[in-house]
Amino acid sequence: MSGESSSEAEWFSLLDQAGSVSDGSTSVAYASGSDCRPDDPRLGEIVEFWRGDMAALRPGRGVIVGFPQDEGVRRNHGRPGAASAPNEIRRFLYRLTPWDSSLDIDLGANPPLDVGNLRIKGRLEESQQTLAQVVAGILAAGAVPIVLGGGHETAFGHYMAYIGAERQASIINIDAHLDVRPCTSEGGHSGSPFRQAMELGARYVCLGAQPHTVSREHLSFVTERGGAVRWSEQVDGNLCRELAEQTHRLRQLGSVYLSIDADVVQLADVPGVSAPNVSGLSGSEVLAAAFLAGRSAAVSSIDLVEINPSLDRDGQSSRWGALLIWHFLVGLANRGKQ
Repeated sequence: MSGESSSEAEWFSLLDQAGSVSDGSTSVAYASGSDCRPDDPRLGEIVEFWRGDMAALRPGRGVIVGFPQDEGVRRNHGRPGAASAPNEIRRFLYRLTPWDSSLDIDLGANPPLDVGNLRIKGRLEESQQTLAQVVAGILAAGAVPIVLGGGHETAFGHYMAYIGAERQASIINIDAHLDVRPCTSEGGHSGSPFRQAMELGARYVCLGAQPHTVSREHLSFVTERGGAVRWSEQVDGNLCRELAEQTHRLRQLGSVYLSIDADVVQLADVPGVSAPNVSGLSGSEVLAAAFLAGRSAAVSSIDLVEINPSLDRDGQSSRWGALLIWHFLVGLANRGKQ
């Protein structure tokens, strides 16, 4: 990002210090899974935490940013708690090994950068604008934003980054819901991000929608604007193939931004979400899709939303979320090698 003005680079001032957790301790807490043994390193020991060095924003590098916000869930009459997910996901993510032994891929060769959490203040709309500014700054460097939500209101702020960066991007949403509800008198919410994005001209595909969650009016809203919906029974067992086909189709129109809502996964695998799904996709299938997305040069950013640690059991959902980010990072390290 050499040569840009200081005002263009001010997005990093909107973040809490990377590597900090809610009790004020440092990133060392994230690496405690192996007690830092030299024969058993963990991702928390090799991840780079943001210290203001703009050169760290290298093209193609995965950059993790947290969006600890669930005001949109409350507005949508859901069960709040997803605001605590970014740090909880990190807690398990940084205990994982930086090496994929099955593919012989070492994340230490190009470790992810963690820029910390967005500093939440003011109304939801203000924090969405702030998220857009941060993600746009990461995109401008050619890096790959990995956004940890938060409720699905994360997605509208994420998409607005492409508007701000003047980049064409289509959206693929892996989700049990279409999330195209109208805004309320309070504004947008966790059920409205893709209506808001489509009203700004976004191209939209939803994979894994549950028929019993989708109204006729909402389906019509998507299809009448050129969007596509693939139902849960259509993609069950075929998610990776469907994701590859949609990514190939949409890449002709620009970048692809992938949003993954944890409630697309069956309750047995991911119980800690605002809207539990008793008949969703398997957790392992969505993990495989995350790897595929990481490997695809068409996918320019990703977010993971709606994990709710307060409703979880034994950290199961946060552990799954951490593994999903790990799969995406491994796929990202494999770009250009397939």
